[in-house]
Amino acid sequence: MSGSAVRVVELSSPFTRFAGRLLVGLGYEVVLAEPPEGDATRRELGGDAFVHWHAGKRSVVPASPEELRALLATADVLLDGSPGGAEEIVAGLDDLVHVRVTPFGLLGPRTDWQGTDLVVAALGGMLAQVGDPDGPPLRLPEQQAEQLAGVNAAIAALLGLRARRTGPGQLVDVSAQACVAAALEAGTLAYLHEDRVPPRPGSVHPLVPHGLFRSADGYLGGGLGGSPRMWDALLDWLREENAAADLTEPRWQDPVERKKHQEHVFKVVQDFVGTRPKAEFAERAQARKLPWAAVDLPHELPDNPQLTARDFFTRVRTTEGERTDLGFPFAFPEGHRVRELDVPALGADQEMLAEHRPRPTPAVVNTRAPALHGIRVLDLTWVLAGPYCTKVLADHGADVIKVESMGRPDPTRFAPFMHLSRGPHTDPNTNGYFNEVNRNKRSIALDTRTEEGVAVLRELIARADVLVENFSSTVMRKLGLGYEELTRINPDLVYVSMSGMGHTGPRNGWVSYADTVSASAGLTGLTGWGPDDVVGVIYGHGDIVAGLQAALATVAALEHRAVTGRGQHIDLSQLEAIAAHMGTSLLGGPAVTPSGNTHPSWSPQGVYRCLGADRWLAVSVRDDTEWAALCEVIGRPELATDERTLTAQARRGSAALVDAALGEWTRTLPADVAAEALQAHGIPAGAVQDGRELVEHDPQLRARGFYVRREHPVAGAFLHEGVPIRLTRTPGGIRAAAPVLGADTDAVLSEVAGFSTERVQRLREAGVLR
Repeated sequence: MSGSAVRVVELSSPFTRFAGRLLVGLGYEVVLAEPPEGDATRRELGGDAFVHWHAGKRSVVPASPEELRALLATADVLLDGSPGGAEEIVAGLDDLVHVRVTPFGLLGPRTDWQGTDLVVAALGGMLAQVGDPDGPPLRLPEQQAEQLAGVNAAIAALLGLRARRTGPGQLVDVSAQACVAAALEAGTLAYLHEDRVPPRPGSVHPLVPHGLFRSADGYLGGGLGGSPRMWDALLDWLREENAAADLTEPRWQDPVERKKHQEHVFKVVQDFVGTRPKAEFAERAQARKLPWAAVDLPHELPDNPQLTARDFFTRVRTTEGERTDLGFPFAFPEGHRVRELDVPALGADQEMLAEHRPRPTPAVVNTRAPALHGIRVLDLTWVLAGPYCTKVLADHGADVIKVESMGRPDPTRFAPFMHLSRGPHTDPNTNGYFNEVNRNKRSIALDTRTEEGVAVLRELIARADVLVENFSSTVMRKLGLGYEELTRINPDLVYVSMSGMGHTGPRNGWVSYADTVSASAGLTGLTGWGPDDVVGVIYGHGDIVAGLQAALATVAALEHRAVTGRGQHIDLSQLEAIAAHMGTSLLGGPAVTPSGNTHPSWSPQGVYRCLGADRWLAVSVRDDTEWAALCEVIGRPELATDERTLTAQARRGSAALVDAALGEWTRTLPADVAAEALQAHGIPAGAVQDGRELVEHDPQLRARGFYVRREHPVAGAFLHEGVPIRLTRTPGGIRAAAPVLGADTDAVLSEVAGFSTERVQRLREAGVLR
């Protein structure tokens, strides 16, 4: 891409490596600065970790801080995951975008706390949302907390580059904990808007009537769907197979009744599903436009016809030969895929350390406006994945105009089962779910079922920089707004579509929810305690991942347009977005199966019960030195030299002994007290926090001002989840609460499209506007 002129230097850590990988996928030159012994991933998982995270990067081994500084003098971006930070080394390099990624951020009392994926997932609220309600919290597999930090760091890098067009570089502070806390779907929102802390949901979604079901040969993700049509279609199928039991009774037509007695309804469905093979059932369900998917493991992904048809996978060349790895979340630029990557040898690019590269021309204007100030986004999205993308854009200054269709109402405004509010669940303006992901936006209510409504939409498209939608793949074409027509209306448009499967491929018409996409992508199948004890990921993690990746795609496309003058269509598949977050799992093959909270090389790593009801502590011990320190803290120093627990391998073999010793200590202490005692000795540990604890008690989030109070014109004042990316020169933020339905219709049509007052009035009288 044109952005290949941009150079990124990476000082790698588990919280930055995915950012570097994503920037490789965007076509940027990423230079991995390694220590003399090589990056730690060269020795992890038999080298598979290095293959996955660092293929496509260049490798240098700076001999001194001065040599590293000389390299950084040629760079545009520094991805800095180094333990102490490189602030002193980069002093005076004013054009550098310095993205500092740490477990807990650069401000607050816990900046020096040790963080691993498990510990950050605990303190960020993710662990509290996964697992059975009467069992311990369960981690999401393949380092999802680390990867949330990584994609946010990649977005931060591109926002910094964009801001540099009107000023110098800057320091960007990315807190992994904040990235997780901003990605919990309704986890914290239920507390903020209903004074309620939901229990861990097990295998059933806490809001939508979906869950995990046993099939004859595995598992299926799916449920009753989100509309009356889907319920009717499922009921018709049950009738045809004489499996409806009592669900044909009139009482079950009421969605409130179905929700109230969901356990019974699910049992009837389970009896039907359980006799059928997973792939066959999913195919038959999708033929009826019902949202079901087989739960696949990562090694089965190459057999997915949708992924193969869209050339998702990447060939990686190593010294031992060529391997197949997961691809990137979207094709870029202009629909091109990264198909092949080389794995660099240690120090393979040492000559770069002696290069002299011209610095960018300093910007004439030095504005402190948010990075996306002046960008207009037309937001046709609904529910979570799309609105999460446009929320990120709005938080960083874009003028996001949410087009709300009266013919396709957003369930997060109107569906009672998704309503989070202290007030009536029938008011479309009070839903905390909607109001969280639509802050900083403007709303226009437009009936796109009419020719006049589509004509108005076309005039808005002509004046937009970006259009984002997450409809099924055929909706825009049915409106007469396929990409060819969009380019005729606005040749420079960046068009981001976010359908579940993408606009091409044999399954492009499949009906997708976050849980079914996670099932197809391998995430659900790895979320459990073992191959026969799968719990699954039930909340909308897949939606949030897709939203973040779509935001990254949008900013990348704007940067591409700034250089080439060309817009493009980003055909983002939510399936590909979450599959790209499956880490090293494909390289590991069939041996990769659910493994609970354990780590493949560290021991112990797990979640331990503490004093109080449902109180837990997450602990990661990364080496023998930390193990010895832990033994001192818990009052069992003899275990540090016991042959049964002397090494990580020995401790894994003596897991019952190790877990019992640690568990006896944690059960007598509040989780926060136990965490502080371990952290004081450099051991990664943290309490498993739910929404209440994040908002009321977390000192790090409080010090960062993470939760922000804004006044909504109907719902009143409430706290919003904050912005995890802190640009020091051009900060984003929460400027305004979400709009009430259609609040900005007149202003948008007047200011953006130039409509007269009379024309607006005629459209309103005709029922085109609300």
